[in-house]
Amino acid sequence: MGQQFNKVILAYSGGLDTSVIVPWLIETYDVEVICFTADLGQEEELTGLDEKAKKSGASKLIVRDLRHEFLTDFIFPTMRAGAIYEREYLLGTSFARPLIALHMVDVAEREGADAVAHGCTGKGNDQVRFEVSVMALNPKLGIIAPWRDDKWFIRSREDAVEYAEERGIPVSATLKSIYSRDRNLFHMSHEGGPLENPWNKPEESMFTLTKSPQAAPDEAESIIISFKEGYPVALNDEELEPLDLFTRLNKLGSKHGIGRVDLVENRLVGMKSRGVYETPGGTILYKAHQSLESICLDKATLHQKQVLAIKYAELVYNGQWFCTLREALDSFVDVTQRNVTGDVRLELYKGNVTLTGRRSPFSLYREDYASFGQMDIYNQQDAEGFIHLFGLPNKVEALLALDGGNPSKYRQVDFDKFKRD
Repeated sequence: MGQQFNKVILAYSGGLDTSVIVPWLIETYDVEVICFTADLGQEEELTGLDEKAKKSGASKLIVRDLRHEFLTDFIFPTMRAGAIYEREYLLGTSFARPLIALHMVDVAEREGADAVAHGCTGKGNDQVRFEVSVMALNPKLGIIAPWRDDKWFIRSREDAVEYAEERGIPVSATLKSIYSRDRNLFHMSHEGGPLENPWNKPEESMFTLTKSPQAAPDEAESIIISFKEGYPVALNDEELEPLDLFTRLNKLGSKHGIGRVDLVENRLVGMKSRGVYETPGGTILYKAHQSLESICLDKATLHQKQVLAIKYAELVYNGQWFCTLREALDSFVDVTQRNVTGDVRLELYKGNVTLTGRRSPFSLYREDYASFGQMDIYNQQDAEGFIHLFGLPNKVEALLALDGGNPSKYRQVDFDKFKRD
């Protein structure tokens, strides 16, 4: 017999899987189950959860509104870092999991629970994100993952529906739902069903947050986003709180069909997976922030930041939010953002976000410096010495080759093949 538990905190969405996990935990482990739901902007998905959780057998449901914390402590730091996984994924699900885990651990400690549980499958990334986060926050808590438990016998949605019906548990899911989805205020992800074939075009009916670019307005809409030290603070010259600002960006992005990404990504567990993501407001925000950095950061800092952004994205994707390296990278990012203050003007049009202007009191761009005219700060004749020094290694290598009787290795070309007949 495995470890014995008395009280378990279950990460609860109210969907089919977690609805059947509640009675399964009670029947299998003889434990009290407290359901925990993080309000990350799921909106109507939160309706009726308390009644549903209790009818499933939970002693109670705890819901915490974490939308502001999600934005300020997870979304904005990742955006300031420029972290994008495999060039396209803005990490909408990835950085939600450690936040949920953080509050699950807090609830467990407050409620005197000795374990936490989740409904993630044994094939995906989320199991790692949840469990690694819990280990980093309170390694004394037990973790129950039903899908990896040898006592778990539910292997399909049909099994789950039958199990729930036998126990009189209300489940809103039906066998018509063919996609696996995750929603929060930052994005919506879609996996499974027809998407498992990467050649299949996503069905338009699948999308929920964004209008089709073809059906979007025929006129472009211009907006201005203002930043202070890398944080968005105003939209169209109106200062707004983070949640209000991001909600408005989401509506704008949705209206103009912005933020759809179709990606075959490399999961942490080793397999490839196709996901289709809708990230309307986040796509606009990332574009604006990157544009402002282009005039506020010097070359060396910007290039190093781009390198570290890849590592930051990997840490977030892999569920390693609560680690020293991510904290250290945040310190680096904070320094880079000291002067990322200013305005960015964008045009939104049929799925596109087009930059039309950027300005900052800390801009390193000066029109008079960048022009090709004569000026005191830059003498064009100075470039000759720079070129000689910059190309010196290449020149020395070529001279050594000639002294040895050989032409430069870059001249080893069969020029005859370029001759006309």
